[in-house]
Amino acid sequence: MFPDVRLRRLRQSPGLRRMLDAPLPGPEKFMWPTFVVDGENRREAIDSMPGQYRLSVDQLLADLEAMVEAGIGSILLFGLAEESQKDPHGSEAWSDKGAVQRAIAAVKREFPDLVVGADACVCAYTDHGHCGPLAGGGEVDNDAAIENLAKICVSHAAAGADIVAPSAMMDGQVLAIRQGLDANGFSNTLLMSYSTKFASSMYGPFRDAEKSKPGQGDRKGYQASYGDLRTALRESEFDEAEGADMLMVKPSLFYLDILARMRDSSDLPIAAYNVSGEYAMLHATAQRGWGDLKGMVRESTAALVRAGADILISYWANQYNQLFKD
Repeated sequence: MFPDVRLRRLRQSPGLRRMLDAPLPGPEKFMWPTFVVDGENRREAIDSMPGQYRLSVDQLLADLEAMVEAGIGSILLFGLAEESQKDPHGSEAWSDKGAVQRAIAAVKREFPDLVVGADACVCAYTDHGHCGPLAGGGEVDNDAAIENLAKICVSHAAAGADIVAPSAMMDGQVLAIRQGLDANGFSNTLLMSYSTKFASSMYGPFRDAEKSKPGQGDRKGYQASYGDLRTALRESEFDEAEGADMLMVKPSLFYLDILARMRDSSDLPIAAYNVSGEYAMLHATAQRGWGDLKGMVRESTAALVRAGADILISYWANQYNQLFKD
């Protein structure tokens, strides 16, 4: 011990720090979540998420060119319906002519080696803003919802998606989707479950982007409670047993303990969703002059990898070169 052992020796120069520090994740570890809309030449800025947009397919392809050049590994597509397209079931979500389905096909044609994932939920497609059709008492009908989720995932796989990603937190959704994919000849499509997704206060900017705030009530009846650790972990255990190929924790920065516990208990790849509120929080801090954006992004990303994340679903992905290259 001191004075014979001096740990400062190990960090006294930039060269030593570079040698001993774990490297920051490469671009191939990042999955860019982005929002697609109908039409052409549409680029709608999302005020609460600087640097992010709702994009028509042609604009998405234009943005992806530089990202593919930078080596970004994958994308995760979200769609939203126009008000006139919304109904109680969210049926536009599984239309083969939907914005997400068309975007998947276009991206795979233009960038065949880019891994394309698609979110599966109906909250941005229903007229009530919940993640499934409502039963008579106003609660989400779980078993009807998982049938619709299977339809969505089959439509995404048919369009060419490499990964389908159900986010509704319905009991049995992974099993229903896996059975639906297999029955329709998509046994090789990967299923990345939002397996431990919390009812979080950090989704506000995303709901702004997706226009998906519930009309009444909230989603605490089906998303995990941050105060109930054991049940939250069981969600991922059940999804693994039902056939998920990848697991996820969402949000990420407030849930590093959950991520680490999941890493210890599962050998499946685990994604950390670095959500909209976390993204906006760092932007707001930097805009106030209270912190350096690049430094905060790099430090927070290192924390996710250190806790056990294999895949980083992050809005920072479309700014990789500016933020992660020295």
